[in-house]
Amino acid sequence: MTENTNQMLLRVNDLVKYFPIKRGMLKTTVGHVRAVDGVSFHIRERETLGLVGESGCGKTTTGRCIMRAIEPTRGEVLYTRTNGETVNIPDLEKDDMKDLRREIQMIFQDPYSSLNPRMTLLQIVGEPLVVNKVAKGRELEERVAELLRVVGLRPEYMRRYPHAFSGGQRQRIGIARALALNPRFIVADEPVSALDVSIQAQVLNLLQDLQQEFGLTYLFVAHDLSVVEHISDRVAVMYVGKLVEMAATESLYYHPLHPYTEALMSSVPKPDPRAIKRRIVLEGEVANPANPPSGCYFHPRCRYCIDLCKVEEPELVELEPDHFVKCHRAKELSLRGVAG
Repeated sequence: MTENTNQMLLRVNDLVKYFPIKRGMLKTTVGHVRAVDGVSFHIRERETLGLVGESGCGKTTTGRCIMRAIEPTRGEVLYTRTNGETVNIPDLEKDDMKDLRREIQMIFQDPYSSLNPRMTLLQIVGEPLVVNKVAKGRELEERVAELLRVVGLRPEYMRRYPHAFSGGQRQRIGIARALALNPRFIVADEPVSALDVSIQAQVLNLLQDLQQEFGLTYLFVAHDLSVVEHISDRVAVMYVGKLVEMAATESLYYHPLHPYTEALMSSVPKPDPRAIKRRIVLEGEVANPANPPSGCYFHPRCRYCIDLCKVEEPELVELEPDHFVKCHRAKELSLRGVAG
């Protein structure tokens, strides 16, 4: 975790992404999958916001909508550029978006499928520099060599192809590519989930070192709560396309205000083998994003559910300083964090 400034770098307001469900020979739209359903959060300059939740909750879709890798259905993604200008990313034209991509980049989850097997490291890492006409020839090689050194790889590797490297090394290549244009903001989409535990630690430490050295800001998407706790300044929790809680890491992990967050925290492994495990096992199935329940989406699985939860959706409110929660009973409940 890093010290951050108070300057707001990114603000997401009511971000929505619906995927149409089409059936029949005429591909008629019969419904929508609500992958991201009214998500709002902010990220300050030089901080790391962890975005967590179960598989399929919309974490990755949120990150891709911010990057415009997927076009959002509606909503604002307000980004403050280096020159101080604030732009709404979904409204940008193609040429403006190409210019903005110098400042925002993405690290992908799978280090195997995200690298072109027919390209050398020089071509992979140098491609952003060539496309944006930043460097070519000898200058390009020197820049790629420096990027490889920064991520812990030897410059002489630049003539090799991705198949010659391990998963951890491939992820370092992906990080080098993301750093090529000196970005300010990086969306890291589960960057260590495909790696062995020992390699995960190396890559996480590398990301933290790079943040300190280059003043980077991260949106860190993950499902491993221990990893998120290690690297994040603040954490946001998603459930079925909605943001249910957001707070500073320590506050959220040890003093959760939402029942779903409490259940997640109870699943964090404890290093003490003598510790009594008090895991909360949620009953029922995850809500269907194509046909979500009325009221609070979490109410069919919530042991604290009351009648109000079934009919009225709660608002995301700031219950404590910089601690936001979406729950009707947040004020009256006393929930357990990872300490139990």
